Amino acid sequence: MGQNWQPDRLGDGYRYLTLELGEDDEGPVAATLVSYTAAPPPPPSLLGRLRAALSRASAPVQPVPVHAVIYIHGWTDYFFQTELAAFWTERGVAFYALDLRKYGRSLRPGQSEGFITDLADYDADIEAALAAAAADVRSSRGEDTPVRISLMAHSTGGLVASLWAHRNPGRIEALILNSPWLELRGSSLARNAAAGILEPLARTRPKTRLKIPELDFYWRSVSAEADGEWELHPEWKPRGSWPIRAGWVTAVLAGHAQVARGLDITAPILLMASARSTIGATWNESMMTSDSVLDVNLMVQRGLLLGPCVTVLRFDGALHDILLSAKPVRRRVYAQLDRWCSAYLLR
Repeated sequence: MGQNWQPDRLGDGYRYLTLELGEDDEGPVAATLVSYTAAPPPPPSLLGRLRAALSRASAPVQPVPVHAVIYIHGWTDYFFQTELAAFWTERGVAFYALDLRKYGRSLRPGQSEGFITDLADYDADIEAALAAAAADVRSSRGEDTPVRISLMAHSTGGLVASLWAHRNPGRIEALILNSPWLELRGSSLARNAAAGILEPLARTRPKTRLKIPELDFYWRSVSAEADGEWELHPEWKPRGSWPIRAGWVTAVLAGHAQVARGLDITAPILLMASARSTIGATWNESMMTSDSVLDVNLMVQRGLLLGPCVTVLRFDGALHDILLSAKPVRRRVYAQLDRWCSAYLLR
């Protein structure tokens, strides 16, 4: 049965596929896979076609492996990073992005935004995306085409992807993390205390909304409506955070605890983050050139516990989502990402 891809809101070259995932207590659940395909290159010259024909005639035909990357967003987020899609396709990598259930394109009326009580439930979203991406590649390159898929993920998505990779060794070529949320800000003591307090509430009333101040500093640093340069969907990435619910926080804290105990991700890992954090209750101009959401030093400490092959890259002037930083910073990020991929992924 064919895949029902539809044109995506991002415009030319973008399309999306709805991944049906059954139902929960709020009704039907789905994830959404977004694909980007650049305009085809011009046809080869006559000399180029002759050389290709001679090469095929003189060597046994072997299916050429295709690399693909699936990008996973963070909390109160969705995929809109078109520069990232262009970066991968320019290197011959098939690019996909996954809007998880109850996020972005996957959010349905009446659903609790981003709500989940066990991060392992996202395994179904990732598995569906992996299968759909592989099928899409083979539909255009041939059914015998080997497809090598890597995951790239940001913030909470980085936590989700790391835990999935730990549970599924050998399934991906590489794991690329953009400021992953691997630990509660503060310490493991704070995390254990918070988990102990929230556990009874999460068990009996998991959708209870916690009274946590909603700061808009990060939104201000990225949104074109404020001091940033990016056009954001007002419902999918609003000025303030979505409601923080007890069951969701408990699920995240459980993931942090697992990371703190150490994971065994066998694929090579790249962790990219800002050089510094600026955490505060009031706006500070340094939030335009630093991570205003997470403690990057703690992030890097936890990142070294993910597996035996971890590369850490830190960028002066980068925001929490380093791909949304000022253009000079983004140029450095993409240059270093290209260098790392040349060594570990596209060798």
